[in-house]
Amino acid sequence: MNATENMLLLVTGATGLVGSHVVQRARKEGIRIRALVRTSSNIKLLQKWGVEWVNGSMTEPYSLKAALNEVTHVVHCAAKVGDWGDIKQYREVNVEGLEAFLEMARESDTLERFVHISSLGVYPAGDHYGTDETTRPSTNGIDAYTRSKVEAEKVLRDYVKREKIPAVALRPGFIYGPRDRAVLPRIIDRMRSGKAAYIGNGQTVLNNTYVGNLVDAVFLALDRHDLKGEFFNIRDERLVTKREFFETIADLGGLPIPSREIPLGVAKPVATAWEWLWRTVGIDSAPLLSQATVKFLGYNLDYSIEKAKAKLKYRPRVDFKEGMKTTMEWYLAKRKVR
Repeated sequence: MNATENMLLLVTGATGLVGSHVVQRARKEGIRIRALVRTSSNIKLLQKWGVEWVNGSMTEPYSLKAALNEVTHVVHCAAKVGDWGDIKQYREVNVEGLEAFLEMARESDTLERFVHISSLGVYPAGDHYGTDETTRPSTNGIDAYTRSKVEAEKVLRDYVKREKIPAVALRPGFIYGPRDRAVLPRIIDRMRSGKAAYIGNGQTVLNNTYVGNLVDAVFLALDRHDLKGEFFNIRDERLVTKREFFETIADLGGLPIPSREIPLGVAKPVATAWEWLWRTVGIDSAPLLSQATVKFLGYNLDYSIEKAKAKLKYRPRVDFKEGMKTTMEWYLAKRKVR
C-alpha cells in the first residue's frame, strides 16, 4: 500500500508474533507507526526499530482513547490466546476489550480502516473440507479462546452495522513463523520428550498459516476502504498433513519423529475425562490431551480462501517448507533444541 503523510497506523499486540511482523512490514513501507503495548511487555525490538509506543491494554479503556489519537489505520492483533483457562479471562480481553476499543474508535474523526485478527477456530469443531465464510461461526467452541473469538466477531459486526466502523476481519489458522514464543516451543518440547503423538493416522491436514502470508493479507485489507464488515479465511496455499508437519520440524531440528498413533475415537473421550479432572482439581495448566489438541491434531482443517483471493487479491507467497525452515532457523538461533 502507499503510505501518505497523514497516515498513522496503530498496532495492538505489537510485541507478539503477528503484531511484530505487521510493524516490521509497515516500517519497510515507510508508514508511520504507533504500537500499543502492555507495561509488562518486552519492547526492546520496538525500541531498536525506533517505533513510537504507548503503554496500554485492552483492559484499560482510558489508554485506548489516547492510543487512537490521530490514528488513521488500526491492525488489532492483541488477544489472550491459549487452549485452556477461565472463559471470563478470555472475554475480558478478547470481547470486552474489543468492545471498549471500538467504542473509542467510533468517536474518532480520523479513522479510515480497522483490521481485526480473528481465527479459523470460530468454525464448528470437526472435519472441514473447503469450508468457506458462508458457514456460520459456532457459539459452542471447544475452548474459551475460540468461544471468545466468536463473541468478538459479533461485537465487530454490531459496530460495523450500527456505528459504521470501517472494519474487516481476517481469520487465520495455525500461525507459525519467527518470533513464535508460544506454540512452536511447546510442540518442540513434546517432540523432544517423546510425548508427541498422532491422533488418527496423521493424514488429516493442518490449517497452516505462515505469518508473512497473513501480513500480506493484512496490508491488502488495509488498502481496501470499499470493503466493510467482511470476514476472510486466511491460510497458506498448500495445506500439509500432520505427518508432514511433524516430520519437517523433526528434520530441521534433529528431533525424533512421533511414532505413536492414538485413534480419534479414543482421544476424544480421554480428553473429555482429563479436562473434567483438571477443572475439578483446579489445575491452571492445560492437560496433555484436551479437546483443543484433538481438534488441532485429529480433524481435517481445510478452509477455503477463495473469497480472500477474489476480493483481496490474496496470493500466499510462502510455502510451508520455506516458512517452517525460516521459523526453525530463528528458533535454533535463540534456543537449544536437543
